[in-house]
Amino acid sequence: MAVIFPPPYTPAGTERAALRDHGYAVLAPAAVAACSGLASADIAGLEVGWDALPPDGYLRDGGRYRRRRHSCFLVEGGQARLAPHRAHWQSQDYNALHGGMERMYEPLSPGLVAQPAWSRLLAAIGRLCSGVRDGGPWHVEAHQFRIDTSDGIGRPTPEGAHRDGVDFVAVFMVARQGIKGGETRVFDAAGPDGHRFTLEEPWSLLLLDDTRVIHESTPIQPLDPDGHGHRDTLVLTYRSGAFQGED
Repeated sequence: MAVIFPPPYTPAGTERAALRDHGYAVLAPAAVAACSGLASADIAGLEVGWDALPPDGYLRDGGRYRRRRHSCFLVEGGQARLAPHRAHWQSQDYNALHGGMERMYEPLSPGLVAQPAWSRLLAAIGRLCSGVRDGGPWHVEAHQFRIDTSDGIGRPTPEGAHRDGVDFVAVFMVARQGIKGGETRVFDAAGPDGHRFTLEEPWSLLLLDDTRVIHESTPIQPLDPDGHGHRDTLVLTYRSGAFQGED
C-alpha cells in the first residue's frame, strides 16, 4: 500500500507569512473560505463544467488523459474582469514539452464565470499575492483540468517538475474519484529542500511563489485495475504586467 503524506496545512491567517518565508502555503478548505470571505457552500458551487471539458489536443506525449478549458482575467483594485480570449503560451524555458507553441483552448463555461463567487475568489488570491510582492494588475490565466485514467495512467504534469513562468500559482483540488497517486511535490528552486503530500479535500489549495519553488504532481492510476478514475483541479496563475507572450 502506498504511503500517503497528509498536507502540511498552513495555520489560518499566516498564508502571507508562509509564502514569504517558505515560498508556498497549503490552505485547508476552511482557510480558503476565511481568506476569501466566501461561504464554503459558495466555493463548492464553483464546481461547474468539469464533466464537460473537451479533450486537450496538444499533448505531445500522445496521451488522451487530459481535458481542459482556459480563460484569462485581469485582477486590479480588488476587482476581477474577463479579458479577451487568447491562446495559452509558455516559453520552452518553463515548459520543455509544450513550450513555444500557442495552445488555443475553449473558454471556461459562462455558468462558472458568471457566479459572483468566481470573481471574488480571483480577487482574494490577488490580494494575497499583492501582500507578498507588489504587482499589478495581475494577469490571471484560469485552467480547468481533468486528468483521467482512460490510458491506464494519467499525468497531471507531463512536463515534470517545473515553474510556470509567472509570479504566483494557485492549485485548487476540486475532486478525486477512484484513483491512487497524484502526490504533490514542491521543491526549493535554489536548494535541496523538498516537500511531498497529497491534496484530497475538495477546495483545498496549494499556493506557490513561482519565482522561488518548483512543483509537480505524480501520475494517477485507477484504484480498481479494471476501473476508471479522475482528478479535477482548478489552476490560477498570477503574473504582473502582462500575459506570457505579450512582453
